[in-house]
Amino acid sequence: MEKEYKNIGFIFLVFIPLTFLGFYKTYFVLSPEFVGTVDGYTHIHAFTASLWITLFIAQPLLIRSGNFSLHRTLGKISYFVFFALILSFIPQMIKEYGKGLFPLNASFDIALLLLFYMLAVIHKKDVALHMRYMIAIALIFVGPTLGRIIFFVLELEHLGPFKIPYVVVISILVGLIFWDKKNKRKYKPYLVALTAFSIYLVSLYTIDVNLNV
Repeated sequence: MEKEYKNIGFIFLVFIPLTFLGFYKTYFVLSPEFVGTVDGYTHIHAFTASLWITLFIAQPLLIRSGNFSLHRTLGKISYFVFFALILSFIPQMIKEYGKGLFPLNASFDIALLLLFYMLAVIHKKDVALHMRYMIAIALIFVGPTLGRIIFFVLELEHLGPFKIPYVVVISILVGLIFWDKKNKRKYKPYLVALTAFSIYLVSLYTIDVNLNV
């Protein structure tokens, strides 16, 4: 792992408090009864997403500590966790369809997960490219997490809570591109991610406009 990225696992730890804040009012505070909108499918999605985030945090830390054997083992396990994560989106999407809504966010999240994970697997022998596509996957979770913090915790729904996080993600990617380009490192995965997230953001605004016409 490039020395500039050796502490990426510690940075990923920020997902723990952010996830707790983002899902506190709609999930954690409802424990243990979970009365209301939380059903079995929600628990499955929460569990698989938590497993995936745990892997995200653990994998770079294992590389940093030189435990490559366990890193490879968890890498193989991640195939099954990823498949379960994708499947866990489906019941939530069906529920939205049932309410007459189009699950745009979930659809794009699945598309980006599949795209970045496929590219990460294809380039698994090129550590630099593989790592950057995995970082791109991590950024997918920024959207729903920050969106929920803005909407449910800060109660600033008038700011467009489900669009602002993607502006944050795009800003992070732009910063990473300039940082890697300046230091002559492989930054093309970030360009791919920047293009994908930009399409995502434009689609959110475009579809909102079309629905309001």
